[in-house]
Amino acid sequence: MKHRKNLPLRWALALVALTVMAVGVAPTQASTGGASSFTATSEEETPEGGLAFGPLRTAGASWYGGPSMWGRSTACGQTLRPTTLGVAHKSLPCGTTVKFVYHGHAVITQVIDRGPYIKGRAWDLTQAASEALDFEGVGNVRYAIALNFARK
Repeated sequence: MKHRKNLPLRWALALVALTVMAVGVAPTQASTGGASSFTATSEEETPEGGLAFGPLRTAGASWYGGPSMWGRSTACGQTLRPTTLGVAHKSLPCGTTVKFVYHGHAVITQVIDRGPYIKGRAWDLTQAASEALDFEGVGNVRYAIALNFARK
């Protein structure tokens, strides 16, 4: 009989444990737009510029821009120029701060546009972001989203 008295307590503890695990997973998934193709590679613990970043993940990227696009407005209201530092993402809110790492180079920038709309790519870097990373063409980049994303 003693075990039956503790049964509701055990269920309550199990429910609390599951809730804690779910809360720990949900913000990461929400911050990546729910995409499942991203894989965590490490944890960024050191705040940079007053920002703390989530885990580094890997995703496909490309860069966009060029004279035919300069002067056009981005989905977030900026004017695209060769010196515009930013990134396009399909679902993250405009202004979301993201850190990118590629072959020893790093840049911190914000979501300023929508895209890419090509399978296997999660990010479109502006020309300035691409140059800061020494990134050419198409490839995989590591990225971390600021934990206080969508700063105003």
